[in-house]
Amino acid sequence: MDFGAKWEYLRAIHGRYRQGTRTEKRLILDEFCRVTGYHRKYALRRLNGPVPGPQPLHRRRRGVSYGPDVIQALRAIWEAAGYPWSVRLKALLPLWLPWARRRLRLSASVCQQLRRISPRQMDRRLATMKRRLKARRYGRTKPGSLLKHHIPLKTDHWNVTVPGFTELDLVAHCGNRADGEFAHSLNVTDIHTTWVETRAVLGRGERAVQAALEEIRRALPFRLQGIDSDNGSEFVNEHLYGYCQAQAIQFTRGRPYKKDDNAHIEQKNWTHVRKLVGYYRYDRPAMVDALNALYRHELRLLQNLFLPSVKLMRKVRIGARVRRHYDGPRTPLERLEAGADAKSAAVTQLVALRDRLDPFALTEAVDRKIEHLTGLATAGQRRPASAGGRVPRPPARPGPATPWHRHGFTFGRGAKRPTRRTAGVTS
Repeated sequence: MDFGAKWEYLRAIHGRYRQGTRTEKRLILDEFCRVTGYHRKYALRRLNGPVPGPQPLHRRRRGVSYGPDVIQALRAIWEAAGYPWSVRLKALLPLWLPWARRRLRLSASVCQQLRRISPRQMDRRLATMKRRLKARRYGRTKPGSLLKHHIPLKTDHWNVTVPGFTELDLVAHCGNRADGEFAHSLNVTDIHTTWVETRAVLGRGERAVQAALEEIRRALPFRLQGIDSDNGSEFVNEHLYGYCQAQAIQFTRGRPYKKDDNAHIEQKNWTHVRKLVGYYRYDRPAMVDALNALYRHELRLLQNLFLPSVKLMRKVRIGARVRRHYDGPRTPLERLEAGADAKSAAVTQLVALRDRLDPFALTEAVDRKIEHLTGLATAGQRRPASAGGRVPRPPARPGPATPWHRHGFTFGRGAKRPTRRTAGVTS
């Protein structure tokens, strides 16, 4: 008897066996074993099992673990924090929940569920809102040629274990044209702690860039020990080189046309500058003052005290694929607390300040200042129609039309993943 015949025979006697008495079952089992040649124990399993043939799938649907109140609170924190990806969002919840509970009037059960929700569940519940956002990128630089033989190239990996070694770059705010003088944002990020400081200058003058760097050096909660820049003339010049020599600051530069040499700051140019102030043209002293009012106060506190980031620790090549291993998400201040200078007066003051500040209030203040900055940039752009009835076109690359944390950007582990240096950072 072939397999198909055995299967048909089992299907024919299955119902009769299940409904029979003890004696009838024994007789049917004996006959089934003689006809098919099956072992008695195997025949029992087949006769006591499900009906032969295709079985309907009964998938047990899992109930909803987190209700709309939890997801609404999670979305409010996610928006206020600037739409961080799920692992960073999970890490910042302990810092933000005490203030969110008072501001959003959350119950104890909702707070407990927010502490329990996993990063993967956050991705699933926020996926619809993430798809509505888009990304943009922009860049501009001009190479310098002076003093290159004095400033060594930095081609090895960043492998620092103390704060103070930084990368810096300028972000141009020229709008849709590059003529005349306009504002630039000097962006500085620390490799070890991911601490970021930014200042705005009008133009790219050597003295202005040096003065902005000196202001940033005084604002840092640790000693500035080294800077690494690109080959732009705003950095490769006698003023900045002499300043670094006088302050005992190591000065290195990346290779020309190799942005991966400055991967850390290239990423921060997007997440900490461009995503906030957009692509408008800022070309007046009042606009520079508005940019610095944003950079010097609430924004630096929000980014460095309340928004965690992850750092790329190592890369492992498996065949043709590269697997990246990251450390746990921590804020720049938490990395400072874990370092050797954790007991310094500057770190102690920052920890006490963090405990007093409300991150939601910081977010609202940042929104107000960016709206004021946007108003300055858009004032006078809509001119009356000319004699021919033609209305001038708006700028080709507009800035954000909404507050900074509602402006579109890339999700995941950062808009620009460092691909060259092993000690990479993602915001």
